Amino acid sequence: MKIFTLILIVLAIILIGYNIKLLDFDKPFQGDSAVALIGIVASICAVLILLIFRMSKMIIDRSEDK
Repeated sequence: MKIFTLILIVLAIILIGYNIKLLDFDKPFQGDSAVALIGIVASICAVLILLIFRMSKMIIDRSEDK
């Protein structure tokens, strides 16, 4: 499960980089830039959710060991 979440985090970070490349900084809310901005926000949310999931699994594993 750790490897799977790590792969998903890496993919989300790659998507952030790709969407930053597509983003037009002069007009960030028009056309494809709006889609890229939504993709960046969604990828950041995915990374945060996966990090919270990994931390919760780590806490569960530590509490089971005691």
